[in-house]
Amino acid sequence: MMKGLRSVGILATGSYVPEKVLTNFDLEQMVETSDEWIVTRTGIRERRISSAEQASSDLAYEAAKKALQKANISAEELDMIIVATVTPDTMFPSTACLLQERLGAKKASALDVSAACTGFLYGITTAAQFIANGMYKYVLVIGVETLSKITNYQDRNTCVLFGDGAGAAVLGPVGEGYGFQAFDLGADGSGGPLLSQPAGGSRIPASAESVQQNLHYISMVGGEVFKFAVRVMNAATEKVLQKAGLDKEQIDLLVPHQANLRIIDSAVKRFGLSQDKVIVNLDRYGNMSSASIPVALDEAIEAGRVKEGDNVVLVGFGGGLTWGAALLKWSSKQA
Repeated sequence: MMKGLRSVGILATGSYVPEKVLTNFDLEQMVETSDEWIVTRTGIRERRISSAEQASSDLAYEAAKKALQKANISAEELDMIIVATVTPDTMFPSTACLLQERLGAKKASALDVSAACTGFLYGITTAAQFIANGMYKYVLVIGVETLSKITNYQDRNTCVLFGDGAGAAVLGPVGEGYGFQAFDLGADGSGGPLLSQPAGGSRIPASAESVQQNLHYISMVGGEVFKFAVRVMNAATEKVLQKAGLDKEQIDLLVPHQANLRIIDSAVKRFGLSQDKVIVNLDRYGNMSSASIPVALDEAIEAGRVKEGDNVVLVGFGGGLTWGAALLKWSSKQA
């Protein structure tokens, strides 16, 4: 896909999760549920929760600092900042602009991307184009969510799923033939109502009534989202493999969106992957939406599970409905 253009890869990653842990046993005291019920249906055992004082930009800042340090790149060298989130600090200014100021990235352009759990994939796909065509050299992409702020802890179907966190990646030029080999993005707006935050926008502005009706919380039709997720996770993975001219046997590492263990297991079975080729951390963090893939990738790198030349697939789905995948021939060496 990147033929004739500069090769682009991920130079470094960083992640941050809040200190507070909310376990399934804690949830048993809050809503009618049980540890067994949650683990059996989702694979989640605990999740991280931001403090009352922490906003999304605070989590993003911590992850960004780590990624920049590991990349040995200063904030002043950044050309662009993309923040993927559905829980911005404010509707405007963007969380990316708030982060730009805090980092001191004075020459960087900045924007937010709203694609729910697929946001990080939309972000890195966008960033890669700017670098490949020579307009920018370094782009910081962050997936960050404070979903606990919009979760109804009286709704047992959703409150067991979500957690808070941030994952960051510094993208830049890498050696020819390395880096991103293929992307696949998609959307089906007809499924928008299946996963949404109904109020707070121009359709249903904030009011006493919208608050009383719990319309500012996450709303999800779980069964339909599950069926959609299984279908598109597999299809998107197959598409990037096809675009890159690779077979499923050539996948060295799969980093899926961490939403539900049964969805991940479906992909693992379809592609015949061994467990050592799949990153799973949702048992500790739950669904962190746009942060789940970059946090999982960062942990895989820190654990030594990503090697030079590995074929790494990132794949996810989210509200919109949206989906996406990216395939890299791994190299963190700058060109």
